[in-house]
Amino acid sequence: MLLCDEYLTPASLDEAFAAMEKNRGRYRIVAGATDTYPWAREGRAGDVAIPVLIDVAKIPELRERRIDDKRVRLGAATPIQRFLDDPALARALPCMPRCAVWFADDQIRECATIGGNIVNASPAADGTPPLIAHEAEVELAARRNGKIARQRMALCDFVRGRNKTALEEGEILVAFECDALPGYGGAFEKVGHRRSLVISLVCLAALVKLDAAGRRIEDVRLAIAGIDAVPKRLGDVEKYLRAGMVTAERLEQAAEMPVNLVASRTRQAYRREVVRGFMMRGLINALRRAGADPNMLSPEQEASYA
Repeated sequence: MLLCDEYLTPASLDEAFAAMEKNRGRYRIVAGATDTYPWAREGRAGDVAIPVLIDVAKIPELRERRIDDKRVRLGAATPIQRFLDDPALARALPCMPRCAVWFADDQIRECATIGGNIVNASPAADGTPPLIAHEAEVELAARRNGKIARQRMALCDFVRGRNKTALEEGEILVAFECDALPGYGGAFEKVGHRRSLVISLVCLAALVKLDAAGRRIEDVRLAIAGIDAVPKRLGDVEKYLRAGMVTAERLEQAAEMPVNLVASRTRQAYRREVVRGFMMRGLINALRRAGADPNMLSPEQEASYA
């Protein structure tokens, strides 16, 4: 059970920082709180009493969305559901709708936020691989000497380990900025212990841009989570895929390359099989959505990974 004495909903960053300063050492920041309640339930953390919960989800700056053909700025309190019902956002971040549809149900997606998903730094957080593939940066804010100071860093540097980030005491995750990739084919693959409300064991984001003939990869971005303490960008696989024509053999070889990266403490053999299968299915789906020449892949290969 989660208990608190005060539940505050600041309307601005200044109000949030004032509440944090007043309640130093007594508060917890939430934005949707869909992970906070399960964490506090009996059997995981026991009964948890937090004197002050500060809910930043209604701060306008944390809800903003700015989208053009090159960049996307997302407030950290953007609900996961927006990736499904905002066409401009879906166009700019082509694997995020496929990530979001796996993310619990409609009710939870409307409350759960992209910032909350990232800041918890689960080794298999759904939102991290797509944003890493889009080369996302995080924007952090703190109030020092009465003024709000901001800093940015790459998301891959922000997540530092299992449930560990670079977020320091007194800081708030404000926003993400990342590449917009309209015209790319996007895919997201995920597996867990069950189909409904599944928590990832492994998840993969794939983004592909093809040449005009639809036979050669101009750009590819791959990121995976659940195989180690932090998500990984698969740069070596990307380089290999860009180096030649798309063929069934090249895809098979690319799918094998990250298998040995699995370093999770449990179910390693299973995860290796999953990684190979996800690589194939993710690449095939992303290529198809990018407009690949249908003659590049054999029907048998596509059927094997459908």
